[in-house]
Amino acid sequence: MAPRMSWPSLATAASYLPILSWGRRYDRATLVSDLVAAMIVTIMLIPQSLAYASLAGLPPEVGLYASIAPLLLYAVFGTSRVLAVGPVAVVSLMTATAIGDHAVAGSPEYWTVAITLAFLSGAMLLLMGVLRLGFLASFLSHPVISGFITASALLIAAGQLKVILGVKVEGHSFFELVWGLVQQGQRIHLTTAVLGLATVAFLFWARRSLKPLLLKLGLGARLADVLAKAGPVAGIAVTAWLTWFFHWHEAGVRIVGTVPQGFPPLSLPSFDLALWQELAVPALLISVVGFVESVSVGQTLAAKRRQRIEPDRELVALGASNLGAAFTGGFPVTGGFARSVVNFDAGAQTPAAGVFTAGGILLAALFLTPALYFVPQATLAATIVVAVLSLVDLDILRRTWAYAKSDFAAVVVTLLVTLGVGVESGLVAGVLVSLALFLFKTSRPHIAEVGLVAGTEHFRNVLRHRVHVNPALLSLRVDESLYFANARALEDRINEAVALRPDLKQVILQCSAINDIDASALESLEAIDQRLRDAGIVLHLSEVKGPVMDRLQTTAFLAHLRGQVFLTHFQAIAQLAPQWLAGVVKPTADQHLPEAR
Repeated sequence: MAPRMSWPSLATAASYLPILSWGRRYDRATLVSDLVAAMIVTIMLIPQSLAYASLAGLPPEVGLYASIAPLLLYAVFGTSRVLAVGPVAVVSLMTATAIGDHAVAGSPEYWTVAITLAFLSGAMLLLMGVLRLGFLASFLSHPVISGFITASALLIAAGQLKVILGVKVEGHSFFELVWGLVQQGQRIHLTTAVLGLATVAFLFWARRSLKPLLLKLGLGARLADVLAKAGPVAGIAVTAWLTWFFHWHEAGVRIVGTVPQGFPPLSLPSFDLALWQELAVPALLISVVGFVESVSVGQTLAAKRRQRIEPDRELVALGASNLGAAFTGGFPVTGGFARSVVNFDAGAQTPAAGVFTAGGILLAALFLTPALYFVPQATLAATIVVAVLSLVDLDILRRTWAYAKSDFAAVVVTLLVTLGVGVESGLVAGVLVSLALFLFKTSRPHIAEVGLVAGTEHFRNVLRHRVHVNPALLSLRVDESLYFANARALEDRINEAVALRPDLKQVILQCSAINDIDASALESLEAIDQRLRDAGIVLHLSEVKGPVMDRLQTTAFLAHLRGQVFLTHFQAIAQLAPQWLAGVVKPTADQHLPEAR
């Protein structure tokens, strides 16, 4: 008889396979909630999947294929209870950009490259998860991500306008597309334009006003929500019927055409190493962007239910999802914001809702694809436009300008480069500008002279508070970790103070804000100590954090330091200037103190 798995080993297995955790507590009430949520998400996901496949330059059915295996695999490995994985707008655009130079959109070769891109992205995500590299996503700041998504949404919308208006426009950048649309203004296909713009108007109305209207008509909240989410499905059904009934496809309205019926195909990526080398950087960018988007929405929704997700486990889950997409004829996927929020609002309790959603999409791939023949491409484009415009956040420009000019600069650079050059260049430019601005900012650390607040043991900036200072003693607080880029700034500040204060005898560095001191900064501290020693001035440290102290104790710096290391800054003043401190009780009317600023 095989030994039973012990609880500790089961808990360990559950940390790698979250399905073992939530699956053991699955009950009928949870099943009902997940089924209802799956029905709503499926209705929403079918038109989105078709549209995003078209955005990626792939046949519409590929969007359905990319929404089945990823959902199943995420249910096994994912740590979020409500994240819905599948094609999303930004990743679809990045996919089209990455493989556009390798094959003609819509061709079998193009599809093979898309599968290969999904494979590489999945492998990278899986490797990053195994190596616990989730922290790398932190290099994409929120302003950069916001600017990138906003620019990508505008770029996508501009690209889909040519489909809605029925014109041919060349160009890849936002400005080229807009100028092309202006030039083609006299060649707009009227029927296509009316159909596409009417669909856009209907979808916007359905998103904002249909549910309140249905509630006023007496429908239940759940049914009203389902019908409102079915707006894109209704748009597809109505426009397809109109196209068939009036034979608009014979009058120049472009339609989806024949969509293959059946299970997702088993597929293999290309093993051309030269192709892998060319797709490596785009695959990495797609992986990082997808991971950041997925974890952001996953953490937000988990917090609302007092749950948590594991970023490194999410890397593994997303990696498995993309590998699943690659082996079933799909393309790169990630956790979508809109569908995950819908899944959450619809009451999904576990990732089983994703399994049921995958089942619904599979049924659509098996039985509903013939009904897609007469669907106008303008309708799918309208679905994309309405979806992506909700991602535009131009208010980020106002917010960052008011709060931090460096973040504003990062947003503007990301926006302009993405719109003018492309998504990959825009993302890379945003990251590089953010890092450059960070280095510039930290290379000029805020170093405040601090004085004693009367009647307390607190020390504050002399330029901001009414404080007491001793002419023979200089107290400096360095509000930044010390490293190679800013160590010289501290040397210059102390040298300047020594030159301006002939009565200076003691210098105390308050280290409460210093989290690290690298080798270059340590050499600067040694040089500062030696210069002050030659000038007859003693250097002291106060409030050194434990980890920093541990590292300093492995060097000869503390042994050679002429001064002392004090636990608190007040203790340093009490020992170095006891008579002066005794006279500082509270400020009087005749004392001259710096005005608060």
